[in-house]
Amino acid sequence: MLKKVLIANRGEIAVRVIRTCREMGIGTVAVYSELDRDALHVRLADEAYALGGSTAAESYLNTQAILDAIERSGADAVHPGYGFFSENTDFARAITSRGVTFIGPPPEAIEIMGDKISSRLAAEAAGVMGVPGRSETLSGPQEIIDFGNDVGWPLAIKAAFGGGGRGMKVVHSPDEAADLLESAQREALSYFGRAECYVERYLTWPRHIEMQIMADTHGNTVWLGERDCSAQRRHQKLIEESPAPNFPDSVRQAMGAAAVKVSEACGYVNAGTVEFLFQDGEFYFLEMNTRLQVEHPVTELVTGLDLVEWQLRVASGEKLGFTQESIERRGHAIEVRINAEDPTGGRFTPSPGTITRFDQPSGPGVRLDAGYQAGDTISQYYDNLVAKLVVWADTRDRARRRMLRAIEETVIEGVATTLAADVAILSHEDFATGVHSTKWVEETLDLSAVTASAASSASTASEELVRRDVTAEVNGRRVSIALWLPESGASAPAKKSSAKSRRGASHDAGGAGSGIVIVPMQGTIVKVVVEVGSSVQVGDPIVILEAMKMENSVGADKAGVITQIKVAPGDSVSAGDIVAVIE
Repeated sequence: MLKKVLIANRGEIAVRVIRTCREMGIGTVAVYSELDRDALHVRLADEAYALGGSTAAESYLNTQAILDAIERSGADAVHPGYGFFSENTDFARAITSRGVTFIGPPPEAIEIMGDKISSRLAAEAAGVMGVPGRSETLSGPQEIIDFGNDVGWPLAIKAAFGGGGRGMKVVHSPDEAADLLESAQREALSYFGRAECYVERYLTWPRHIEMQIMADTHGNTVWLGERDCSAQRRHQKLIEESPAPNFPDSVRQAMGAAAVKVSEACGYVNAGTVEFLFQDGEFYFLEMNTRLQVEHPVTELVTGLDLVEWQLRVASGEKLGFTQESIERRGHAIEVRINAEDPTGGRFTPSPGTITRFDQPSGPGVRLDAGYQAGDTISQYYDNLVAKLVVWADTRDRARRRMLRAIEETVIEGVATTLAADVAILSHEDFATGVHSTKWVEETLDLSAVTASAASSASTASEELVRRDVTAEVNGRRVSIALWLPESGASAPAKKSSAKSRRGASHDAGGAGSGIVIVPMQGTIVKVVVEVGSSVQVGDPIVILEAMKMENSVGADKAGVITQIKVAPGDSVSAGDIVAVIE
């Protein structure tokens, strides 16, 4: 069995892995960025090592910094979690080449399935057909236009080395191709470290159904059950459940067998998820995620298996302790993702800040996997997943009502969350009867009346920490150490905020129709769409702002001519900062 596991991730998934390791008597090592110095996963781990930097690229996507932490800690295994390096072949090889166990599939399987293009080809070779598309990397927008003209619109641009809706853009017409390809490539590079994208048909009313598989090194591959992840916004999941409602068992069995075929075709080992789109009684291979999924707890609750435990056991060389025939699925489980987003009016805008209150639900059949506690800060630089609320009951409707009860008990203040939108989804007849699709939230569900509570909508920024170098004696030995203290209690000069020079006297300065274009949230400017002298209409994009790994278009509030531009690509901004002036 493994002795010490380094978790090359942060937040909720790092906490999740640490807890199972602790139950199994395995030592844990956390890594952290400057912003995560006192994060929950750092507090829970047996050891923790600084990666440096604030952004993902500077920290959790810094291969050398993670390799140094492995060397210093003596970890004999690495769990990549999800996101970041979890589906990166080069990272997996860098781990295994040092004689350290990678808790996931072999690098060769990641290479085939982690690249969504080669995974399509591998699935086809195994006799499992995918959504019609181009199985090659896009070199420019003209290829998108040509494909759309041949097969019809809309199309989906997707990150070749990612998943979870990151880097995915829907193209409705040829004139959108260039801008959306550029945006998809930026998001893919930011989140996965690779910018390559491909294109496929965008189905009109599909359900997103995925199969959880587990494979060991002794030739055993099984499917554990399906999850329905159709309640989505921006192609990212909001609510997941198992089993899928209104899903014929004959299709379930065929989809499970297809998932096993795809997995065996690439020599897969450990936990993985084969994703399909299901429409009109037919299913199509979508992609394979060569990692643990965010929504894995619903499978755990209906099967009684700890998937992280079996990841660790398989990585240690053990055989699976169950067969396809012995797997039992009982009852129904539902998971809601609690994201730091403001769902007011269905906009889902990022809401970074400090959690000032976090009352957690409990009771029969309720589980909460959280990456934060009250007092912790959610940064603009990382994914906005705060926690996952999961419930189990003997029937789907009881699970749905139990989830509504658990949400009522959950109180989060300091940041806005998606919980109000979750209530709207769970309470709707379409969801209750299981007739929704991946398009349903954005095209059918009316969220115009949804608002974040007053306490939740105010994003409370924590006091900025500054570094202070001091000399101290530890056990009689003189050492120099760095302390990170609140700005008000340190003698070091405060960091200069580039945003202050751009901020107006009041955030109310940018009222509707004022021509003062302000940003609604903290983030980083990735693109300035206009220039001084440009004519714009109401709603025309002015800048593209990245916050919490999502791109957001900030538009004109009135028609006119751009007279001032106050930001440039790469600038950090805060909520209320002025980015442009229209006259």
